[in-house]
Amino acid sequence: MLQKALAGIKRINLEGLRWRVFDAKGQVLGRLASQISTVIQGKDKPTYAPHREEGDMCIVLNAKDICVTGRKLTDKFYRWHTGYIGHLKERSLKDQMAKDPTEVIRKAVLRMLPRNKLRDDRDRKLRIFTNDEHPFADRPLESYVMPPRQVRELRPRTRRAMIRADKKAEQQQQGTNNTSKRKKNKDVEEEAVST
Repeated sequence: MLQKALAGIKRINLEGLRWRVFDAKGQVLGRLASQISTVIQGKDKPTYAPHREEGDMCIVLNAKDICVTGRKLTDKFYRWHTGYIGHLKERSLKDQMAKDPTEVIRKAVLRMLPRNKLRDDRDRKLRIFTNDEHPFADRPLESYVMPPRQVRELRPRTRRAMIRADKKAEQQQQGTNNTSKRKKNKDVEEEAVST
């Protein structure tokens, strides 16, 4: 695994590059991938130009602990064709995470990058690891802090519906608690009468 991590590093001009470390534990896949693609392209620098390669090295740790929203774990599929007739293969996100979780993040990031001649160089700057162990401890690493997620306020009708649903759930829970207490009291009375 370490040999694979160090492969192609000699082809990258490391002079002046920053080494950014992303911790994927508990992060949402798409949000993490968009931040990584921004750093790899160098869009966070004031000297960004689309025809120049000025992005930083990105090290992603804990790829196996990535999160997705909704039902993507079972409903999202990765498809490829082998070249033979009728050989369209597919694998769900859940199966891909079990087989190789680093490939999930790699594909998410690469599909956010522009399709041009700089894409291969940017791909070499992305190093993904399933755990928190990596061979770049001797480099000057900077941990990347993800920006806070901006959650928009709910519309009034939706908010009222959620409040009603919460109240209904609480009432049902209190109702089940009260009925269970009544049943216990009845059982105690029956036992007292029978003895």
